[in-house]
Amino acid sequence: MFSSPKRYKNQLYDVLKKECQENKKLFEDSEFPCNNTSLFYRNPLPGRVEWKRPGEINENPHLFVEGISSHDLNQGEVGNCWFVAACSCLALKPDLWQKVIPNWKEQEWDPKHPDRYAGIFHFNFWIFGEWTEVVVDDRLPTINGRLIYCHSKSKNEFWSALLEKAYAKLSGCYESLSGGNTGDAVVDFSGTVNEPLSLEAGNYRTDPKAKDKLFSDLLDVYERGGIISCSIAASPSERELRLANGLVKGHAYSVTAVKKVRLGHGLSAYFKNETIPLVRMRNPWGKHEWVGAWSDNSDEWQKIGNMERKNLGITVEDDGEFWMSFDDWCQNFTEADVCRLINTSVLSVQKIWHEVVHFGNWIKHSDPLKNRCGGCMNHKQTFLQNPQFVLNISQEEEELLVSLQQRDMKIHRARGAGENLTIGFAIFKVELNRKYRMHDIITQQTVAMSTYINARSVFLRKVLPKGRYIIIPTTFTPDTLGEFMLRVYTDQDAGCRELDLDKPQESCWSWLRGYPQVVTHIYIHAAEGLENQDRSGGADPYVIISCENKSVQSLVLKDTRDPLFDTRAIFYRKKPQKPINIQVWNSNPVKDQFMGQVVLPATLKDSADPQTLKLRRGASLKSEEMLGTISLRVVTSRELTAM
Repeated sequence: MFSSPKRYKNQLYDVLKKECQENKKLFEDSEFPCNNTSLFYRNPLPGRVEWKRPGEINENPHLFVEGISSHDLNQGEVGNCWFVAACSCLALKPDLWQKVIPNWKEQEWDPKHPDRYAGIFHFNFWIFGEWTEVVVDDRLPTINGRLIYCHSKSKNEFWSALLEKAYAKLSGCYESLSGGNTGDAVVDFSGTVNEPLSLEAGNYRTDPKAKDKLFSDLLDVYERGGIISCSIAASPSERELRLANGLVKGHAYSVTAVKKVRLGHGLSAYFKNETIPLVRMRNPWGKHEWVGAWSDNSDEWQKIGNMERKNLGITVEDDGEFWMSFDDWCQNFTEADVCRLINTSVLSVQKIWHEVVHFGNWIKHSDPLKNRCGGCMNHKQTFLQNPQFVLNISQEEEELLVSLQQRDMKIHRARGAGENLTIGFAIFKVELNRKYRMHDIITQQTVAMSTYINARSVFLRKVLPKGRYIIIPTTFTPDTLGEFMLRVYTDQDAGCRELDLDKPQESCWSWLRGYPQVVTHIYIHAAEGLENQDRSGGADPYVIISCENKSVQSLVLKDTRDPLFDTRAIFYRKKPQKPINIQVWNSNPVKDQFMGQVVLPATLKDSADPQTLKLRRGASLKSEEMLGTISLRVVTSRELTAM
């Protein structure tokens, strides 16, 4: 299923359970004791709390009653609707919940062998890149004999209460679960990648094409096993305010289905093939539903045939689950968390992603070159001191997924901390042959910038052309320390790795072979008026930049005499007095044809803006025959030893 999980607090479930069985005692977890420190750090509970085992709450306790369902859960006294909403989503995914609740049959109460029960349970959570096993005892907090926190509709079902206790243990106490993000909990249940969406900022309410594209994306996520949740933004005074339409502001809802529902009755419905996009939602409170179109008792259901309604499982009761049209969903909800199960299996018929995971730190060092906490691009003097990761896009065009996650901080809330850092990242297109860290933003091209937000994770999707890129993850302000996990997904292996070195290393042979004295950046922008090379009136040109027996070649551009190359190269030059040669060639199946060149002399002048030079036939600038022009920019640094 997956590799052996890490043991939280070094507690071994099998060893502890066997020890309890041999000593004929029930487990008592010293790492999460039954006292106030496990309940709260600031706000005491209104009433006398008693910790009771399930057998003391109900005479016939079970982990599951008639299986596991999203209807099982109801939120308790702590404000963790986000966690309960994630549990509702989890209950719909057998492949996921059986990872989170391992060996569930073995953990179930066995009335035939009561002597085997040891009052101990274990759950797995995906914490900062690795599965972690958390052990708890079965003592649950109650007031007047009733569970205080998350509980099931069936009074003798306890999986949700025990799962919540394990999650509270990870977070320090139950009160630390007050306020959170459903997407974060889903990631902890699954290892998925969370993509937050703003339904207000994305034009989904006003642009039909954007809305149709969003529904198509969400339908694909749902059908591939992903998990979706949503909420309505609220000010502190509006939290849990129930609106006239039945929805609750500042409250997390789980999306339990995304469907194209067929309209009409009988055979005519199949011939017309008319559908409407609908979503099914669940309120973690187990009550209070949407009362608008497509709600339980609305007239819209008369448009649906009996068989279709039966397949959708329509129920007319206030159980917290309801349907909405996708249009109403976009109009009423403001935020959504889309947690994608990224398929990295090589044995799959579905789209396969190549995954690379890097763990790093934003750290401070007395040597600025070893600093790794430079802050965002607003701080130009220190920005490039951050960690840098290089990758190659090898196809003509490729979708890149990037997720930056910091460690969960909830466990620090008890000591007055626990706030997320404000994090984000930038992506630069760099020279095709770059293999050392960037030290100059001027010579690079910013192709993408994530949002900067004090969320646990930041996500970005971007389609990029072929080339080499650098991702720089940062905190918003310099000198902010922390840990991060960077996950990068591409169609092909992008060779994503961290750039550690600032410049070429010196060796014992440097005195003989020479050591670079100058760094030169060449940026070939475009060419114009190239000599016609084929019958169609165009050519298939590419450019080669050569320096000291090293060269960089651009992509081949099709059928043009005015190519936009956008090609970058960097050379660490041992002999800066030697020229740099730039040649343009026409790609040909039989033999490539030379189209012209520019030889840059040793006495280069830096150019902040592209300058236009003449492409000539001969090997020197004195050649008479001009074959076109090429625009380029040259930036030469003579500060190599100070980098």
